[in-house]
Amino acid sequence: MTEIINPNDETRIEDGSKVELHFSVAIENGVEIDNTRSRAEPVSLVMGDGSLLPGFEKSLFGLRAGDRRTVSLPPEEAFGPWNSENVQTFDTVKFEQRPVEGHMIEFEDKAKQSLYGVVKSVNDDVTEVDFNHPLAGKNITFEVEIFRVTPAGQQGIKLM
Repeated sequence: MTEIINPNDETRIEDGSKVELHFSVAIENGVEIDNTRSRAEPVSLVMGDGSLLPGFEKSLFGLRAGDRRTVSLPPEEAFGPWNSENVQTFDTVKFEQRPVEGHMIEFEDKAKQSLYGVVKSVNDDVTEVDFNHPLAGKNITFEVEIFRVTPAGQQGIKLM
């Protein structure tokens, strides 16, 4: 038998909740880098499934349908601090094609996993590649609106 539940505005977000929301993301200078409002429907996700930055996810706990929140995350809670050790140099002649400054290129690590880096500088001898996340070292601001919260363990239950 299928249990029918009526979600209410009092259901708060917790680990395992299914949440429908819209959000926008901006970097510290105010430039918006992502926005889900262009989609017909809100984004649906399960809290704790690893799809959100931990700092952003943590800020959503306790919210309920109808809530709006602006969340600012420092680099340590977003994409990490910029790390000079993630900038590597390579012999330019070892590339099949001469790298172009500003382009993203793909490398393969020892485990055969793809690793992406941005070419920072190129000369005849050396190419410098930055493997930091493009948003590393930046403060990130999220604006979020919660539309529906389904309690943990009830995602497969038909909602009225």
